[in-house]
Amino acid sequence: MTRKTRIENSVSGMNVLYLGAGFVGACSAAVSADSGHTTLVYDIDRQKIGKLRSGDRDLVESCIYEEGLGDLLVRNRDRLEFTADYRKVEAFLDRCDAVFMCLPTPEINDTGESNLSFYLDAARKIAASLRRRNRGAQGQYVVIVNKSTVPIDTINKTREILDAAKVRNVGVVSNPEFLVEGQAVMGALRPDRIVIGAERKKDFAILRRIYQRFLNSPTVRYIEVNPQEAAAGKLLANFTLFSRLAICFDVIGRTCESFPGIHFENVRQILSSDPRIGAWGLYDSLYAGGSCFIKDARSLRFQLQGREKNASLVHEIYGANRRQLQGFLDRAEPEAHFDWTNKRVALLGVAFKRNTNDIRNSPALEIVPFLAGKKIRDIRIYDPAAMEDFRRVFPPSSKLKYVGAESEAIAGADAVIIATDWSQFRGLDELLKKLRKRPLLMDGRRMLQSAYGPLRKAGFTIIAVGSPTA
Repeated sequence: MTRKTRIENSVSGMNVLYLGAGFVGACSAAVSADSGHTTLVYDIDRQKIGKLRSGDRDLVESCIYEEGLGDLLVRNRDRLEFTADYRKVEAFLDRCDAVFMCLPTPEINDTGESNLSFYLDAARKIAASLRRRNRGAQGQYVVIVNKSTVPIDTINKTREILDAAKVRNVGVVSNPEFLVEGQAVMGALRPDRIVIGAERKKDFAILRRIYQRFLNSPTVRYIEVNPQEAAAGKLLANFTLFSRLAICFDVIGRTCESFPGIHFENVRQILSSDPRIGAWGLYDSLYAGGSCFIKDARSLRFQLQGREKNASLVHEIYGANRRQLQGFLDRAEPEAHFDWTNKRVALLGVAFKRNTNDIRNSPALEIVPFLAGKKIRDIRIYDPAAMEDFRRVFPPSSKLKYVGAESEAIAGADAVIIATDWSQFRGLDELLKKLRKRPLLMDGRRMLQSAYGPLRKAGFTIIAVGSPTA
């Protein structure tokens, strides 16, 4: 029996369609199949689809670097199919229970307004297919489920599209994702919460069947609210987390940088021992990047301003994050008396965080232009997973070289910048001590904090977030 026949004949669980095979779509679909549902994933990117359906873990990871994703896709191939052929989508809609919308919603411009063109185009396409194939009154009830992070009133636009197409027997649900990049598969298999925003009992019932494995779990909070509350909850959760990071960068870390004798880790221990504060977000860094926090904060500000509400605090949190990165880079000249001109720089890490190949809003995207403006000699870049995507933004040149290991990047360097918190960089101190030249060390993640003392004794000048320059 062919794989195609197996997926078409499967009767296990529900029949679930995912539109968009990105980080959210691929990981969520893998868990859907693992939960026993027949799952089809559609994306227009044929190269990505080819990798995800290949059954090759290395190819999967070259596309979406998430620990365990390749294994999960291989294990559930009998219930999971990836396609770039929309005809398969139309055939699948005849028996589909739910369509999950996992489309990108980037900013249109600096205002923070969300670009909903991908989402709305997909909604129109699905609406047209349902209308065409079922002549406006399909016998199979289907719910359109939004998993993308969108403005709070987007569900109204979705209903308008379905109504304009005269689609009947359809529900609209908000089911925001709370996945953490680098831990997405584990987070989807063992979520802390599932939020369903719906207005009909029938829609809640369908989503309960889809999430049956989590419904009565003692470790999962299954929350049912209305669609607007679900969308608002996602935006506000991300803003709250973002604000914790900004407070750590702009207040806690800055205080530790300003007074000699204060160790950031000791202050962190004092703060996190208070159960009202907790430990999350108390990690000093050069920048909070990624696809969510920045975009969602700006979107929230735009939505509040659109309703003539004061959004100055939201704007200031965004500004604090920007200040952190620029302030970190600007410390080299006045504090270490370092002249960038004609210097060789090692840039370690271009992913926005460890355990992912996602470079969206990575600090490295700002660091490379900053260094180019300082008329450096060249940059040597190393990252364990994200260099392929970074090359598309900054192609190799005589002044920009990509190397295969951190040891190769730091050889002959005048300055070393740690920009991503890859665990392997924690052993960098031993490599640095073997160098004949003592480069300026700029630790943007406090990866080497336990080795700062020995490194200083060995002759290194260190600029680290959360510490005075030594």
